[in-house]
Amino acid sequence: MSGTATEQYVSILTRLKKGDIGLLRTHAGRGLDESVDGFDLFTGLWWPLREKSQSAPRREVAWLIAKVYAVRPLAHSAGDVIARQLRKCHSGEESERERFRQKFDEMLMQPLDTIGPYLRWALNKIASNGLTLDWVKLTDDLSIWERESTRRRWAEQFLGTDERGQIC
Repeated sequence: MSGTATEQYVSILTRLKKGDIGLLRTHAGRGLDESVDGFDLFTGLWWPLREKSQSAPRREVAWLIAKVYAVRPLAHSAGDVIARQLRKCHSGEESERERFRQKFDEMLMQPLDTIGPYLRWALNKIASNGLTLDWVKLTDDLSIWERESTRRRWAEQFLGTDERGQIC
């Protein structure tokens, strides 16, 4: 298996059997230490990769990605970053668009340990519009979620602007 450690992790997730996806899905709202079955499945996916490469996604990020992927296994498509995909879903009456923007803003304000429900909301919106997602970029972004620059980039991508506020 070649590519970055994140690419390898996403490749492993996208090749999971339906039973394993179902097991991960049942753990969507749980911590890693709440189930032996979930823990065993996850460590079997993540630990061999982590042993080979210290650049593998952090455990917390890898667990979060596994759970949200299991809930909404969108097809992987490089370049289809979450904020731009959400911008494509941002339509309807003004009141609907305002609620959508507020939910997106709330997502940007979440720490990593509480962002899961917001990611599920986002993935449901993307799926309902028949779109795909760059899982590698999402994983990499969540790995540096604490950086303000990551959240600012998401906001710019959602708004369709560059770092100077120019429409792109």
